Parts: sequence; C-alpha cells; structure tokens
Amino acid sequence: MKLVLRSIAVLSLTVAAPIAPSFAQTAGQQVVDTSGAAVGTVVRVDGGNVVVKTDKHEVALPKTSFTANEGKLLFGMTQAQLNAEVEKSQAEAAKAIAPGAAVKGSDGAAAGTIDAVDADTVTIELASGALVRVPRSGIAAGNGEVVVGLTAAELQANAPAAEAKPEGK
Repeated sequence: MKLVLRSIAVLSLTVAAPIAPSFAQTAGQQVVDTSGAAVGTVVRVDGGNVVVKTDKHEVALPKTSFTANEGKLLFGMTQAQLNAEVEKSQAEAAKAIAPGAAVKGSDGAAAGTIDAVDADTVTIELASGALVRVPRSGIAAGNGEVVVGLTAAELQANAPAAEAKPEGK
C-alpha cells in the first residue's frame, strides 16, 4: 500500500495546497478530477489518509493529495489513471510474493522464505525448517519487502512439528 501511495504522490498532477486541518472529509463525499469528472467517493478517513472507492478499487490516499472545492474533493488524476496505478502496484506486489522471497514478520524480524504459493495460500519455510501455510490475504509486498501479518515468533509458535520440509526439496 505504501508503494501505491508513493506512486500516486509522484504521479499526482494536482498543484494544490494541502487541505486545511479544519476541513473535514466525510464518508460519501465525491472526489472529482480537475475537469470535474468523477474519480470516486470517500469511504472513510484513516489518520492522514482518505480512503476512496473508485469503480474498481478502494485505495488510501494522503489527505494532502486533495483540494476542497465546492463541497467536493479535487484530485489530480482521472479515475482511469488512479485505477491503472492501483493495478500496476498490485501486479508488482503479486510478482514479489514468489518462492524464494524473504519474508519478514509484522515486527520486522526475519520470518523465513516463501516455499510455495497457490491461489489461496502461501507456504513459508521458517528458519527451523518447519513449513507454515498462511492465507494469501495475510501476506503483502511493497517497498521491496514481503511481510506477513504475524510476528516471526507467532509463526514459529503455530508451526506444526510434523510440517518440516521433506529432505531434498
């Protein structure tokens, strides 16, 4: 997700001032591009990000990417451009989740390496040699790292002893 935010910040065409702290984005508020065409709708505000739902994706964007105008939020990309950037970021992340990739736990500690990937799960080989399967939705890639939603210690604690990787694999 950080990759998406960075890509969007770099590609944003808006030369707008950041939203004043007193300006409140609200769920349901319309987001439009500089020509007035719909980009999406505000779903919620999460800290410094505005979560916008386009026709295809829900994406968190920095508040500073928007300018308030006549009750709407102006954004420097069209809906098609935003969707394309999200899809590009998702494709890059999916390529990173592959056998042999190093995996970090949610605490930043080395957790292991990816042993196998299928449509629903990712199998991680821990330093102990044990194999742990996690849902594919429980692992993410971005900024050159693959991170699982558990700490390395939690993964090891949940590793069944019988799941050790067979010799010669």
